[in-house]
Order: sequence, then structure tokens, then C-alpha cells
Amino acid sequence: MKDVFILSIETSCDETSIAIVKNGSKVVALTILTQMDTHAEFGGVVPEIASRMHTENITMVLEETLKKANMKVSDCDAIAVTYAPGLLGSLLVGVEFAKVLSYVYKKPLIKVNHLIGHIYANKIDNNMHFPSLALIISGGHTELIKMNDDYDFEMLGETQDDAIGEAFDKVARVIGLKYPGGPNIEKLALEGNPTYKLPVPLSDDSYNFSYSGLKSGVLNLVNNEKMRGNEINKADLAASFQKNAVDELTRKLDLALSKTNIKNVIIAGGVSANKYLRKEINSICEKHGAKLDLPEFIYCTDNAAMIGAAAYPLYLKKNFASLDLNASSSANIC
Repeated sequence: MKDVFILSIETSCDETSIAIVKNGSKVVALTILTQMDTHAEFGGVVPEIASRMHTENITMVLEETLKKANMKVSDCDAIAVTYAPGLLGSLLVGVEFAKVLSYVYKKPLIKVNHLIGHIYANKIDNNMHFPSLALIISGGHTELIKMNDDYDFEMLGETQDDAIGEAFDKVARVIGLKYPGGPNIEKLALEGNPTYKLPVPLSDDSYNFSYSGLKSGVLNLVNNEKMRGNEINKADLAASFQKNAVDELTRKLDLALSKTNIKNVIIAGGVSANKYLRKEINSICEKHGAKLDLPEFIYCTDNAAMIGAAAYPLYLKKNFASLDLNASSSANIC
């Protein structure tokens, strides 16, 4: 079978990214243009600014990607794009751009769920094994999914309120750290010890998650200490929060590995770049003799390479989208 080259587009939040991926696993070229510094001034992503910057930058990002690959759009076999979930305005920029390329160059259009893209980041330069437990951990999602085969998903549990990445960002603001909160909490936690007693998240026999109580616990602790005139040790508080947040994941993963006897684990999403989290989850997998797949750091956060990887099984099935494809701010995997 001849090689398949997919040009993929990702604009679900504040990264404008385009990639060319060969056979769903080899990245020929990848460009990621982040808006992080712009949004840091506002303490978080401003949707209107994000979509405007995508519009301004996407043609330039395409040209840079084609230059890196020494290819033309006409050399590719299909156009893939993130259509959901994410910021609607940002998604629309990518979807409309992909539709134009598909129409002009007469290439099939493939729509990809952003969360499935994060899962398939593990396919880049790697082989995925089934069945697997896929733990999706990002700013907007915390989900535990059983993956029986390519695009065969079964939801086991999900967050009942805040996602883990959202909790990291909100706690970072409470502590006084700049956006993005997750990496800054991780960095500060290295200087501290988990000495503060914080609420334990959803401690039950389900596979669901909850982070609102832990987030509120940090806020209440900070407010109470300020009222008493006590100074907060920010490094210790960051370490305490990070430990409790990650313990929630490892506890539920431990439970799932025990009950399902599955021996493959996939970690996906931006929070998977956290080194403390990687170490703790690896310990749980070693306990159960399970194989752990982790994406390279560059493929943890939003990028178009993961969209190209996720599009490949759909290309083989000829599961193509029509040119009336629209973006959606929400979409379920299962």
C-alpha cells in the first residue's frame, strides 16, 4: 500500500498548528504558533482574541509547514481538521480553512475530535496496543476511557465538575502565579513539600473524578490564613495541591487496572506533560505489570500532528466529511 500523507489543522484553542503526517505515525513537518504570551496578559485565553489571531496566522503557518516538508498541498492525500470540542470561534477558523483546501485541491476532508487527537498522539513514532485504558487529562476534560480498538471507545468515568487542568489554572491564580497555571505550579512544587492538609477529591469506587472541592479547599485555606495574618508558603501549597490532584488520578487508575485486568495504559492531554504525574502513574502501571504509553512532550499540548495521527484510521475507512461540516464547542468521544 502506498504511503498516505495527511495535512492536518488544529485551532481548537490558542495554538495555530498545521502538520503533515505520513501513515498516521510519522511526522513529516509540524508547525505550532502559540498565542500564550498574548493571553498571559489577561490571565487566560480570551476567545475573541484567539480566533482573530488564528485568522491572521493560519496561512503563514501553512506556508511554513509546507516549506519544512518540501511539499505542496497537492502532494497530500487528505485534509484533516479539528472540528470539536473547543472554542467555537477558534474552531471555525480551522474548519473553514480546511474546507477551502479540500475544495480547491479536491482532497477528501476528515473531521477529528480534539480529544481523540490527544489519544492518538501516542501513535506518533509508536504502536498502540488494545485493549487499553486511556486517561484524558487536559484543561477542559478528565476522562477514563476503555479503548477496545481503533475508534472503539467505552466511557468508564469522567469529571463531575472541574477538569484537572482547569483546577491547576484556577489554583495558580489563587496562589498568584501567571498563566499558564499548570506548568508554573509544577515548577513551584519542586521547591516545596506537601505539608498542607487539603480535601481529598472524589474518594469512592466509581471511575469518576471531581476537582471543585480541592480547588475550593485551596481558596478557603488561603483566605483563612490571610485573615489570621499568616503567610502562605506558596511552594508547599503548590506541592500539596499537585499531590492531591494527581492522587485522584492514580487512585482511579489503580481501581480500573484492578477491576478490568487491562495491561495497556494511554495518557493523553496537556496535563500529561507534568513530570510528577508521569512518575506517579508509571508507579501504578508497574504495580499492575501494565505497559504505559506517554506522548513526547511536544505532542502533549495542542498540536496538529496528533490530528493527523487520529485521521489516518478514518482515511483507511473512507470516513470523510462533507463540505457543509461545521464546528462544535462540545462533542463526546463515546
